Amino acid sequence: MSKRNSQSAKTAARERLREERERQAKRDKVKRQVIVACSIVGVLAIAGGISYAVVQGNKPGYWEAAKDDKLVKPANTTGADGTTVVYGKSTAKKTLVMYEDPRCPVCAQFEQTVGSTVEKDLEAGKFKIQYVGATFLDNGLGGEGSKNALSAMGAALNVSSDAFKEYKTALYSAKWHPDENDDKFKDDAYLIKVADTVPALKGNAAFQKAVKDGTYDKWALEMSKVFDKSGVKGTPTLKMDGKTLTAPGSENAPMSVADFNTALEAALKG
Repeated sequence: MSKRNSQSAKTAARERLREERERQAKRDKVKRQVIVACSIVGVLAIAGGISYAVVQGNKPGYWEAAKDDKLVKPANTTGADGTTVVYGKSTAKKTLVMYEDPRCPVCAQFEQTVGSTVEKDLEAGKFKIQYVGATFLDNGLGGEGSKNALSAMGAALNVSSDAFKEYKTALYSAKWHPDENDDKFKDDAYLIKVADTVPALKGNAAFQKAVKDGTYDKWALEMSKVFDKSGVKGTPTLKMDGKTLTAPGSENAPMSVADFNTALEAALKG
């Protein structure tokens, strides 16, 4: 091979190498641009995700927003906000005020143990009952079962006072009342399932729609305010003529039939 031909071959080889390096440089440049672009998109996506999370976090929760709903008062209530719930014989001279939270396990225990005696005395006309619903356990334990159950009770009250009483009894029954840490009452389907044990509510389309639509959610919040303003610190609490009914030697509600009868007899004479 001549020196010229050898030199030409080397020159050609160098040229090919230069061209290949230029092409590789271009590919590397494009690759870097793609990586940068993807990084920017990723950063924007993360920023957007954070912004969305912040926006969502700053949005009011469902029950916070429900405060601005239009108030719908259940039938069989009185008072400006429909939060006065009184039932029993109109001829009864005394009123037993009962403060209860739907999730309260002690309320469930009271209803299961003393509830039938309370109902018997109510039917006998010894007193009327004024019910005051509380929802403080939702705040203490987290969840929304107390508020949701109270709203469903409003839907039952709209059917009739008897439906309300029977539904309250069912919710507090050993079969249906959950542990207070189990927020089962937040589930509309569960509340409707319990309601199906009450003749007036079983398959009641209007009642079920009210529960699902949250028709009485605002009312439940207004009722809860009544409890919050009452000064009562716990549930169950029973009062008559402004005086609290307690078990002997205790500041707590009477949790046996005997203790309830003793406290009630004293209150009726007071």
